[in-house]
Amino acid sequence: MADEIRNSDKSIRDHITELIGEEHELRGQLGQGEISKSAEHTRLRELEVSLDQCWDLLRQRQARRHAGQDPDDASARPADVVENYLE
Repeated sequence: MADEIRNSDKSIRDHITELIGEEHELRGQLGQGEISKSAEHTRLRELEVSLDQCWDLLRQRQARRHAGQDPDDASARPADVVENYLE
C-alpha cells in the first residue's frame, strides 16, 4: 500500500516535471520565432492551471496522509477552484 501511494505521488510529480519541460520548450520556440507570443501565452496559461491543480492534489494527498486518511481519496479540483485560492 505505501508503495502504491508513493507511486501515485511520483506520477503526479512526474507530470509536473513534464509540464515544466513544456513551459521551457514554449519559451524556446517563442525565442526562435516558431510560435507567436499569443500562442505561447495561451498555452503557458493552460500549463500554469495544470501545474496549480497538480500541486494542489499533492498537498491534498499529504494532508489526508497526515490526518490518517486515505490519500487516494484526494482528487484534482477544478481549475476555477485552484485558481481562486487566496495567497
